[in-house]
Amino acid sequence: MSTVIQSNTQNGHFPHWKLKTGGVIMPDERLSWVQTIVSGLQHGVAMAGGTIIAPLIMGFDPNLALFFSGVGTLIFFLMVGGRVPSYLGSSFSFIAVVIAASAYSGHGPNPNLDVALGGVVAAGVLYGIIALIVMQSGVGWVDRLMPPVVTGGGRGHRAQPCSRGGQGREREPVRCVYRTDHRGHCWSSRGIGSWAVAAAAGYYRCHCRYLLYLLLANVLGLGKPIDYAALAAAPWIGLPKFTAPSFHANAVFLIAPVAIILVAENLGHIKAIGAMTGRSLDPFLGRAFLGDSLATIVSALGGGPGVTTYAENIGVMAATRVYSTLLFVVAAVVSILLGFSPKFGALILSIPGPVIGGLSLVLFGLIAAMAGRIWVENRVDFSNPQNLIAVATALTAGAGDLTLKFGSFTMGGIGTATFGAIILYQIFGWSKAKD
Repeated sequence: MSTVIQSNTQNGHFPHWKLKTGGVIMPDERLSWVQTIVSGLQHGVAMAGGTIIAPLIMGFDPNLALFFSGVGTLIFFLMVGGRVPSYLGSSFSFIAVVIAASAYSGHGPNPNLDVALGGVVAAGVLYGIIALIVMQSGVGWVDRLMPPVVTGGGRGHRAQPCSRGGQGREREPVRCVYRTDHRGHCWSSRGIGSWAVAAAAGYYRCHCRYLLYLLLANVLGLGKPIDYAALAAAPWIGLPKFTAPSFHANAVFLIAPVAIILVAENLGHIKAIGAMTGRSLDPFLGRAFLGDSLATIVSALGGGPGVTTYAENIGVMAATRVYSTLLFVVAAVVSILLGFSPKFGALILSIPGPVIGGLSLVLFGLIAAMAGRIWVENRVDFSNPQNLIAVATALTAGAGDLTLKFGSFTMGGIGTATFGAIILYQIFGWSKAKD
């Protein structure tokens, strides 16, 4: 642990952000207030695409998702004492299981949203239990339970069940699980930047495609024009429409295992920031997990999706070398304010399906390709039967949506893939050690 972190921790729950006008700005430092606001808005733009469009795929209210992403980020900020730079946006890990649990058709608001919300709350609770264990015993057991070969398999199949009838209202924030490799070294910022840039490029291509569609359809009449009637009728300011969860065993058991993926994502995010800043953030891992879990629970209790850390913000930090945690407070406040604007939500809903559908085809492929990158970066040995069987299980169970039923209990493809890979990896490892 760095001496800087030790001294700051002794000074109180929050650091004393020192003004710094140039060079690398560390988490406990800040720019001028004007620069802080501008940079915070930059982070808000970076995460906006995924946070807004992910809930559309599941039939969630995008305004509410944006509102709770801001609330969740502030919860995270409080839990880590303002020492871990991070923004919490809508998690794409929930898409497949939410669609399955709620039988969502892909059109309009999700009529069974409350059922899905109960499952998301359960995932947040499981995540919180893991966080409390980590706070007591450390994170080493997580690394042993979910090595790169397992998390890679989990991410490789994750997107495939989501392609339902071409309903691709999607821009996936390609979040990489930045884990330590077999020598204990964290992934380089090179990988961080490349995937964040890919995600950002997809976001701005969406803007270009929207304008192109507007030109071809609304101006030249070559397609179904974008309807702005709802946008014109929506008020500028209004309360979000909250929805309470209901709890059903099948949905709970189907969605709760996503907590395992959230742990891996958050762990990788914090490891990556530690490598970029040269400061170990390991002492805050348990608190970061707990902050993310509480943010997910609060979001789902009000009708919002589960949340997770975003790689786009890592990309912005890598490019600007500004890691001040105050930037994320600004981004969170802006998201909360936009959540109170029905007109902004109506603008989001005006995005044509074909625009997002074309982009989602590429980006869902990028999610699956992330598995290969994780395995390559961590030099996973596929001549080892332990690794090969764990991956084969995850890919087959996830892609085929292998569902197991035990009486009234049902576990869908993501659950069977995740737990199957973890269990088989541990069994083969135990057998090898015994031999």
